[in-house]
Amino acid sequence: MIAFTTMVRFVGWTLLLIPVQMVLTGLKVPLAKRLPMIWHRGVCRIFSIKIERHGKMLRTHPVLFVCNHSSYLDINLLGSIISGSFVAKAEVRNWPFFGLLARLQRTVFVERLATKIAIHRDEMKVRLEAGDNLILFPEGTSNDGNRVLPFKSGLFGIAEQPINGQALQVQPVSVSYTKLDGIPIGHRYRPYYAWYGDMELTSHIWNLAGLGRSTAVVEFHEPVSIAQFGSRKEMARHCQQVVAEGVSRAISGRLEAPVRAGLWTPRPA
Repeated sequence: MIAFTTMVRFVGWTLLLIPVQMVLTGLKVPLAKRLPMIWHRGVCRIFSIKIERHGKMLRTHPVLFVCNHSSYLDINLLGSIISGSFVAKAEVRNWPFFGLLARLQRTVFVERLATKIAIHRDEMKVRLEAGDNLILFPEGTSNDGNRVLPFKSGLFGIAEQPINGQALQVQPVSVSYTKLDGIPIGHRYRPYYAWYGDMELTSHIWNLAGLGRSTAVVEFHEPVSIAQFGSRKEMARHCQQVVAEGVSRAISGRLEAPVRAGLWTPRPA
């Protein structure tokens, strides 16, 4: 019954905002960049997800946020906090329903082929120079949430190019699912949140909708620029390391008090 009610609310909330976002996007008004944050916050509330924030998020624009990835929920958590667009694999564009949502958030779709990297870097540069923040999952896939896979360095190449004459700021971000009804989840049950491998999406969302109140930790790490490293590969390794350490701290309960906790997160400046 809980799962049914949650899904009805989710679908109703989404269908309410889709036509509004379509109009705003078509008219290219500034609110088109803000409405997705409102939708993501609503989804977090509907699924009873409490977000604990740690660290300081960069308030300047533009920023490339690089994050670990274990669940489709990562998009809602990050989207509720960060005013920006996601970088996603090209096939997401044509997914039923979720592809439409991705397009309405002005997602940058990329093919993870070496021959396409330069083209996609140029697309990202245009968006960044327009003042848009971008959110990238450099692992290239999702995992079980208990670890962080190596970060692929290809799209870090955007940090080698000046954006409006300035070095691009890159901020690593860790996302972890830590508690269910106030009780630590543990490695065994974290896949209830993580979606990876050959898991069936519909049944996974339904099971997730039937869970209780969840806690997720989002930690913002010290931002970096390419000048601090000898190459984009070194930058990718550094970001992967600090994100992995953040995930480890979160799932082991070794984080300090959060900057802010709650179902509704503050609006970035």
